[in-house]
Amino acid sequence: MRHLGILAHSAEGAALCFRTFCQEGFRELGPDDHPDVTLDLIALARSMPAWEAGDHARIREILAESAGRLAAAGADFFVCPDNTAHLALEHPGDELALPGLHIVQVVADQAARDGRTRVGVLGTRFTMDGPLYPRELAARGIAAVVPDPADRETVDRIIFDELVNGVFTEDSRREYVRIIERLAGRGCDAVALVCTEIPLLVTPEASPLPTLDSTRLLARAAFDVAADRRPVPTWRGGRFEAR
Repeated sequence: MRHLGILAHSAEGAALCFRTFCQEGFRELGPDDHPDVTLDLIALARSMPAWEAGDHARIREILAESAGRLAAAGADFFVCPDNTAHLALEHPGDELALPGLHIVQVVADQAARDGRTRVGVLGTRFTMDGPLYPRELAARGIAAVVPDPADRETVDRIIFDELVNGVFTEDSRREYVRIIERLAGRGCDAVALVCTEIPLLVTPEASPLPTLDSTRLLARAAFDVAADRRPVPTWRGGRFEAR
């Protein structure tokens, strides 16, 4: 089995990815068993000024530092359970120390397998306003739909004020459900939860639309690589090109 490196960017999403990966092992391999996994996290506070400034090059440097530490720990490949971070990981630069799965590819592939045609996208303002999900969903014939500006502000505020800090309230859950209902009213047939903390707030049972849980989809794809059920990825940062 292969050694997974979790290149973390925010604590709650990374923890959910870690737990899901290990639980896949328990389910597939037996009690207490899973492939080796190492998690490295440089505090989000180191990156937030660069996010606000739009300095993707600086964020990539920070993420590359984590990738190097994962390689030094013996990891064979990485996943980054943070959708927004992939904007920086795709920024031009030296190859990362490890190959990795691309979370947007994993989610878009699942949407295509599910036969989706119009997917709502919920994440940080950087992700909702960014090019990655429109690009990858469109490549599979799927429309990407984001909430209106006021609702995007609500989604983003709850992420940064609450979710990344481990705060999950019923009021915020109701707000997200209301926003998902609006996306359903605009013809969406699924909603992509592409801030990796959102699945901790909005469960499939609570959502008015079927969910694409980016955190758990990534963790399960990582398990398949670690268990030699899926090829080792080749992407080492920069614009993703399917091979």
